[in-house]
Amino acid sequence: MFTDAHCHPFDLALHFPDAENERRRLGVMCAASATTLEEFIYCEKLAKQAEESAAALLLPCFAIHPQATQIINNKEQRTIKNEELKIKNDKLVILDTLAAEGRLGAVGETGFDLYNAAFRETEIIQEELFAAHLDIAVCYNLPVVIHARRAMHKVFSYVGLLKKCKSVIFHSWSGTQGEGEALLRRGINAFFSFGTVIMLNHKEAMRCCAVFPRDRILIETDAPYQPPRGEAFSNYACLTNILETAAALRQETGLEEIVEKNFRSAFGC
Repeated sequence: MFTDAHCHPFDLALHFPDAENERRRLGVMCAASATTLEEFIYCEKLAKQAEESAAALLLPCFAIHPQATQIINNKEQRTIKNEELKIKNDKLVILDTLAAEGRLGAVGETGFDLYNAAFRETEIIQEELFAAHLDIAVCYNLPVVIHARRAMHKVFSYVGLLKKCKSVIFHSWSGTQGEGEALLRRGINAFFSFGTVIMLNHKEAMRCCAVFPRDRILIETDAPYQPPRGEAFSNYACLTNILETAAALRQETGLEEIVEKNFRSAFGC
């Protein structure tokens, strides 16, 4: 069975209305990321429909994306006293409620994005949210999905909490081989997910995909946000080429079954 460790069904449907039918035709089991309640309810509806029709599993996930901190930190929002705090707290209440009700497949994607100056301005907010997300993941024994862009040093400062998490899935792994190995040595139940970047000559991602332990490898589309070269967006059909590329890098057969086993282990399904 194909597995997709990270995708955005709500956003994908805006570009590709037939996306859910394609997922079912291909038999893709996926972890569906949502960053608003509207997106989560959409994913949860898909999950229930899939369950009722015995289609491939879809796991709804929820978190405040680190890039969303720009909205929280926006000067127009801050003209209202404590408005940024209200936005954070409202979404964290939603996250905690969904976790308490057993409706989450994972907490995520959460983490850090320090890609540019605008994102770096919100670093303190990102830290506060990341710590809160991890606390909820630990409290409810849920996997956590991490987004880390130019920010692995920040992730390492939370090793103590990460070790308590049921599992830690690094979406679109962007770290180095040494960083990945260090996370495992520190006792974190880490999984490393690779998408179309391994098809785009990203040397370090390709190296990591080739050498990381076979029981730690996942694949993803990040659909629609990681398009293959020449395409406007990614979709579930990209999994075939991603999987073939990963297998070639690892010089390994039977990778689809290995990745499925890893997916079930990482997400507890």
